[in-house]
Amino acid sequence: MSDASPIGVLVMAYGTADGPDDIERYYTDIRGGRAPSLEHLHELKGRYKAIGNIFPLLDTTRDQAEGLVERLNADERADGQGSFRAYLGMKHSPPFITDGVEAMRADGIERGIGIVMAPHWSGMSVETYVERVEQAVDDHGETPAFTFVRSYHDHPAFISFLTDRVREALLAMPEGGRDDTMVIFSAHSLPVRTVDDGTLRCKRCDCDDSCRYRDGLQETADLVAERLGLEHHSIAWQSAGRTPDPWWGPPVETVIEQLATRGRKAVLVCSAGFVADHLEILYDLDIEAREIAERAGLAFARTRMPNADPVFLDVLAQVVRGHMAEAPPA
Repeated sequence: MSDASPIGVLVMAYGTADGPDDIERYYTDIRGGRAPSLEHLHELKGRYKAIGNIFPLLDTTRDQAEGLVERLNADERADGQGSFRAYLGMKHSPPFITDGVEAMRADGIERGIGIVMAPHWSGMSVETYVERVEQAVDDHGETPAFTFVRSYHDHPAFISFLTDRVREALLAMPEGGRDDTMVIFSAHSLPVRTVDDGTLRCKRCDCDDSCRYRDGLQETADLVAERLGLEHHSIAWQSAGRTPDPWWGPPVETVIEQLATRGRKAVLVCSAGFVADHLEILYDLDIEAREIAERAGLAFARTRMPNADPVFLDVLAQVVRGHMAEAPPA
């Protein structure tokens, strides 16, 4: 390994409550400091209770960060770049993104790579993480100097990984398997606004309904479908928030209900916009979407989440290596 100074890898994720007593604090942070209504807080606590009051995201993200850096340090191609060190930055819970940047600075890290555990870019998701890192750097000095992985939704290794997960789930489907199964590729919905001509636009990016976020999910879905030769696949959106604004649709739940009227026997959801188990998977899909499918007479399944699977960590390492080749840390 080179004598060059270490490169800090800041792995970022949305954040999570750390237990039932932290749900109100977490929900308030998500809402920009506005406390939720008692009704909404009670509902959210009920959802966590329904999945056993587990809060796995922080531990999973830590495992992802450590596994990623372990692979980067083991790779011969890291020679000449310096060793790598893992840091965490969560958007809505400790350790916050500012904490991660401060930890890097305290360790003398001068060069950093930021990567969000979300494959698809949008101005309301990935770019907000980037902005928080840059603000943390500006507030306390000029280091570390960062470059950012902003998207990996179409990376060949990621597509191969999802292809294997979809294939695995299809083979396990009952009564007909892939021939009678609609595969839905989903991601977290985002709020939009309606302009004068009735067109929906991303609330933050002001792009139209062919925005980069929507197109990115569609591209992921099409690339996986092409590799598998899927005859039936679509994209849909999940986990829309409780705000007055409309959100990208159609929702996963609506698509599932429509499938039953079209003679489908089964639905498989590949939540391609998420890379870890948390409430949006364990409740929104495993409980809510499953109940809707079963009421409609459809068999339901979802693909296993990447979490800290060694194969997925290999994918992340390839993504970071490719990024470094194009944009080496300063």
